[in-house]
Amino acid sequence: MNRLFGTGNKKTQEELLKQSNQSLSNAQSGLESKISTLDTQIQQVTIELQTINKRLKQQKTNSALRSRAMKLLNKRKQLEKMRDQLDSQIWSMSQAQMTSDNLVNTMLTVDALQKTNKVLQKQYGKINIDKIQDMQDEMMDLIEQGNELQNVLASNQYEDPNAVSEGELDAELDALMDEDDTLGIYGTVDGILSDTNVSIPNTTVPSYLSNNVPDFIDEDGGELQKTEEGAKKEAV
Repeated sequence: MNRLFGTGNKKTQEELLKQSNQSLSNAQSGLESKISTLDTQIQQVTIELQTINKRLKQQKTNSALRSRAMKLLNKRKQLEKMRDQLDSQIWSMSQAQMTSDNLVNTMLTVDALQKTNKVLQKQYGKINIDKIQDMQDEMMDLIEQGNELQNVLASNQYEDPNAVSEGELDAELDALMDEDDTLGIYGTVDGILSDTNVSIPNTTVPSYLSNNVPDFIDEDGGELQKTEEGAKKEAV
């Protein structure tokens, strides 16, 4: 029989869950439309009962109105009962759909985790830890070689042959310290000369370099001018 008619394509569990969710959604939509219709009918019956109630207040002995009101009241109760049943069915379907959705999400999560696990295993399988350790050792060796090279380049290999040596530097510093001690004892050059009894010759400034006016110049310029004028008159 299977050879003649075939068995058909088998659906996966995920496809079956999707179909069941779709069926539940369609059923809920149908029930909600029925509930909406029942609500409309209940509202119409309620309006009619309110109208009859107003008339009964005016005609309390009208038996026909009372009988009509009784029938409408029974009808409204039946409609409300049907609506409550449909509400219960919708609630049950909602719970079933929520459970189905949670199951679908769980299956998707598990499937994603399985695929990720396979990819990670494949990637980590390509990594060789020994090679990584060897590479780190080589990097450390290269860093040490670089540091040694920097130290060699930083050292002063091209020294000046005429440069001052350490011994000469110490001797010069000692000599400078001795000179400082000598100046500290005598104070100034004048003190040194006075202590050594060295006489400095007395040097005087020539008269023609001094700022003093000679004695032979007459300070009164008026008398000199008069003498010159008298000499000119005698000559005439």
